Formats: sequence, C-alpha cells, structure tokens
Amino acid sequence: MVKDGIVLGKRYEVLSKVGAGGMADVYKGRDQMLNRYVAIKVLKKEFREDENFVRKFRSEAQASAGLLHPNVVNVYDVGEDRGLYYMVMELVEGITLKEYIEKKGRLSHKEVISIAIQMCSGIGAAHAAGIIHRDIKPQNIIISKDGKVKVTDFGIAKAVTSNTISTNAMGSVHYTSPEQARGGFSDQKSDIYSIGITLYEMVTGQVPFDGDSTVSVAIKHLQEEITAPSELVSDIPYSLEQIILKCTQKNAERRYPNTDELIQDLKRSLVDPDGDFVVIPPLGNADTLIITDEELDEIQNSYDEDEYDEDEYDEDEYDEDEYDEDEYDEDEYDVDDGKRGKGSDEVNPKMKKLTRILTVVVAIIIAFIVIFAIGRAAGIFRIGPESPNETEDMVEVPNVVGMTEDDAKETLNDEGLGFKVVSREESKEYEKGRVSEQKTEAGEEVAKNTTIEVVVSSGLVGDSITVPDVSGMTEDEAQSALENAGFRNISSEFTYHDSVPSGQVIGTTPEANAEATEDTEIVMQVSKGAERKTVPNVVGQKDADAQNAIKSAGLSVGTVTYEYSDSVAQGIVISQSVDGGKKVSAGTTVDLVISNGPEPAAKVNVPPVTGTSESNARQLIQNAGLSVGTVTYQHSSSVAAGYVISCSPGVGSSVDEGTSVSLVVSTGPEQTSPDPGTGGDDGDGETD
Repeated sequence: MVKDGIVLGKRYEVLSKVGAGGMADVYKGRDQMLNRYVAIKVLKKEFREDENFVRKFRSEAQASAGLLHPNVVNVYDVGEDRGLYYMVMELVEGITLKEYIEKKGRLSHKEVISIAIQMCSGIGAAHAAGIIHRDIKPQNIIISKDGKVKVTDFGIAKAVTSNTISTNAMGSVHYTSPEQARGGFSDQKSDIYSIGITLYEMVTGQVPFDGDSTVSVAIKHLQEEITAPSELVSDIPYSLEQIILKCTQKNAERRYPNTDELIQDLKRSLVDPDGDFVVIPPLGNADTLIITDEELDEIQNSYDEDEYDEDEYDEDEYDEDEYDEDEYDEDEYDVDDGKRGKGSDEVNPKMKKLTRILTVVVAIIIAFIVIFAIGRAAGIFRIGPESPNETEDMVEVPNVVGMTEDDAKETLNDEGLGFKVVSREESKEYEKGRVSEQKTEAGEEVAKNTTIEVVVSSGLVGDSITVPDVSGMTEDEAQSALENAGFRNISSEFTYHDSVPSGQVIGTTPEANAEATEDTEIVMQVSKGAERKTVPNVVGQKDADAQNAIKSAGLSVGTVTYEYSDSVAQGIVISQSVDGGKKVSAGTTVDLVISNGPEPAAKVNVPPVTGTSESNARQLIQNAGLSVGTVTYQHSSSVAAGYVISCSPGVGSSVDEGTSVSLVVSTGPEQTSPDPGTGGDDGDGETD
C-alpha cells in the first residue's frame, strides 16, 4: 500500500486510498503542477516483478491515453517512481453501474436508454480510435454524481488490427461474446454483444447466463439462447427488447455493425417505445453454434481457472467499499465428470434426479421473478433507495396545441419528451398540419422521456381568420387587436425573455399569419423580462462544491485563479467576482479565486562563512536573511583561534529564509603541559 503524502513523479501527491482491484490500488491524489484532483492507479506489489502484468498495466494506459471523450475516463499520465508503476487518471466521484443496478433492483427503460446512449458514445469513441475494449460490463461503467456516464478500465483493450486473442485476455465471463469465449477474433461487434448483456442486466436485474464455473458460463454463451427479457419483465418496451436481442445475437453478422446505428435505435426507442423498427438480419440456423466434443475439450482446457480472475482489473475506483463479484468454486467443477463420454447414451441416475430438482427450483424462481416484476410495475414492491435524480426526471408537459407538427415535436424533445401523432382529423380551430389536441394536458408532470400523443389537423373547417402579428405590443393592446380580428378565446402564458421587455408580447400560438377560426384558442406569450438568478455565496466553500453551486444556480463559472493565503486553507474559495445574494441574469459568469495555502518561505543559500572570523561570519549570515544559531568552540590545529571551522547547514545549502545556522569556532591548538621529569626546579635552587 502506498503511504498517504508520498509524491510520485515529483508531481502527484497521494492523498487517500479510494478503491482496490485484482491488479491495482486506486488513490485520490493531487496534481501539484496543475493543482487539480486526480485518481492514481498503482500496480500492486505482488505484480511489479511480473513482466506480463506490467505490460498489461502499461497497455491500458496506452489504450486509454489517446481517448479524450466526455463519456470515457481520461488518462493523463503514466510513469514509474521508486519501483511503483502508476497511472494518473481523471477523478470521477460516483458509483459503478453494477452498484446502481444492485441498489435499484432493475432500472426503468428510460434510465436504461439514457445510460446506454452515453455508454455507447464513449465506446464508439474508442472504436473510432481503433481500440476494442473487450471487457464491457457494469463494473467498468461509472455514473458520476452529476449523472454523467463514463467508461473506464481498458486493461485488456487491444487495437482492432490484432487478429487473435487468448482466452486469458478475455473479459469477465458473464459479459463475454461467443467469439471471445471460443478464443477467436474480436472486433467492434464483440463489444456490442457485451453492451447487449449489460443492457439485459439493467432491464432485468440479472445476467442471462450464470453457472458453477467460468467454463460453464462461457459454454452457455456459445450454445444457449438468452431468455427474452419480456419473460422476466412484462412491461419492457418492444423496441428496447428487440435492441437487446439484436446486440446479443450469437452470430456477429446479425448484431449492430457499430455503436452509431445502436445509438440511433436507442434514441428512436425513447420516442417510439413500441415501434417495430429494429431489423435483425436473417441468417438461417446460424444462431446457436454447434460445438463438437473435441472443440468442447479444447475450450475447457484453454481456460486456466487458477489464472483467470473475474475481478481482475475491476476496481470500484471511487468508492471505499469494494464490489465482490460472484466467486466460483473451481474444485466443484470436474470436466471429466461434468460431461458424457463420447458415444455414451446413458445418463447418471443421480444427475437425472438432480436435473429434475433443479428444473423445479428454476420454475419456482421464475414464477417469483414474474410476480415480483408485475408487483414492481404496479408499485407494490420497491428495492433500494430512490434514484437521486428521480424527482429531477419529472418534467412539466408544455402546451403544443396550435403549433405546427415540427415545432410541437421540437418543443417536446427540448423538454426530454417524445412526440407521437395518433391521428389526423379535421378541425374547427386549427389549419392543416397543426396540433389540434394533445392527449396529456399541458402543465401535467410526467417522467422524462414520456411520449406525448397528439392529434394533428388534416384541414380547417369553417370560416378562416388570419392571426394578426401582435408581437411587441403590451398584453392589453394585443388582446384588443386579437378581439378586433374576430377571435373570442384568448389567453396568456408568461415566460422569461432576454430581449423582450416585461409585459410585452413575444408572439402567439398559432403564430402570426396562421389561419384559424373564431373558436380557436389564441395563446399570447408575454415576457416576464430577463430571468434573474440569485448568486450563491461560495466564499469559504471547497473549489468543487463552489463550482457546483454556481452551476446549479443557473450561472456559469468563469476564470478560476489561485493565490497564496495565510488565513484560508488550500482549496477553499477566497473570493468571488459577483457577491453572493446579488440578482443577475441567467448564465452570468462568476470568477473565483481559490487558496493555494500559505506561501512557501523564500529560499536562500548559506554564505561562505568557514575560514572567516566569528564576527564576520555572524554578519554574513544576517546579511543573507538567516539567523545565527548555536555557537560551539573547539580546538583546531589548522584553523586560527576565533575563526569558523564549519557550519550547519553547510555552506551553499538552500534553506528557507530565517533558518538558523550553527557555527563551530576554533580556539586554536590545544595547549600541552610540560613533562615534570625533563626540567624545572629540582629543589636545590638550580635548574638541570
């Protein structure tokens, strides 16, 4: 374990451990050069001497470093310091998709599609860069606190130009594609299969294949068809189920050729959930691969169960609690006992009995799942806490009656809602091509991505009146103008507008010059003036919290500068360009000044004081901005009395201004006493 406070590469300060995986530990750190928080992945001690693991660790950095995309965890740097192999990455605070699924049981189809679109965008960026991830799974998808989805862990990624892989490089077995399980070539479509399995788990709360060992799960990917999601979740939209089934086709040619086409169908599913637009290419009986006994033995023997680590490179990178995946008891699985011998038609009686028992158990479990799914759909059951964004996903339905079909669709889509024309009928109020009725009333709150059904006019019936242009008039003036034109049903709705003064009419629905009848409701959009936002007071808050508060208030974060401060702790806001509590226009920019902590003391060099007199040495030290510390005296045969023998810190040392310098001063040669036997008075008054 790396100690907190250590600095790697003379730049990255390790602050605290935040996660661990099979190969590496992850720490929160600070980039001292750019003054930003980062995640530092450090290869574990037991793998540092293994060239294969070091190579794999570096390959992840190389695979990820060139990917700059909002839905990919970016890699900033990689290096080695004092025997530690480390990788510096973007710090994303949040939870893994696996944890999110576990908390919620299963996700709504709208959440599934929203997460999937972002996930596919990140994976598509990797594919565009010529990189196949090969380990797509919910544990490698992070959902940040602000709802951003990011793909991470390119630990076994490989360039698309590579023609072969080994099963040891295969991703987690529950999400692996049939061609990976078989040890064959993997390409973009292999990742799309893994995306499909991940979608399946988001929708149903479980993976389609499970077993007693990695081998048994891999064989199921090769030989068994997945259970249709609708058999487990009755309310899944038809189009989403078809998307999942297309992604998880055994034959790669029947899957989506790329993530762009997959994203296109996902977006269409949002606005047309029950549409029959997903096309799965027919390909005879090529769905389920037939595996011969010889091939089965080869696949089973190719798995080194002792080496394969389901959790390898699977960090919960930004959560203190590690996620423990299913562990397989390899000793319970015997390849020879687990399959029939060649040419044998008999079944072990014990195995036959066990199979019957398991069939009953599976039937009971499926029954419970179906009951539970129906109960959840009805709101009877609920697992886990509500999504933190659940209330934020509710939106107010806008009024689109009177709009053209295109304008109505755009208005609804801007609010995250779908648009569907259920019929076209003649109207006594609206001309052809305009919405004459919406099935969900304006002002009603619905879940985001709900499809709003509308009726569109096939033609205006009755005497037509041209709607006058009342924009720029006051509300009263516009009311009179519309009444004079012959309209009797006039109402107002109020909205913010940056350029139209408060009280003036922005426009009408239907708009100016449209044809209508006297019974048509004319809605005037009246300006409330520019929207005003209250600037939050963020002085004293942490940098990240302050920026989030400003953005949440509908404002923009401008220039962020850093200054030294003796009174404000590092990373805390010292000041803001617009005072807290002030009312400003939406989108106003607020600049921040962040503390860098106390300014480091200036560095000075210890002057050349050795060989000079004590008084001169004192003067030199004081002139350099230092102070004289302890002065000791000792005999010296080489340095004259009163002169400096040495100092501490030594001459030329770089020290903080004000540092004390201790001196050792000579007292001259040591004096020796005369030998009493060689001279002096012998008592007779004479000297020898």
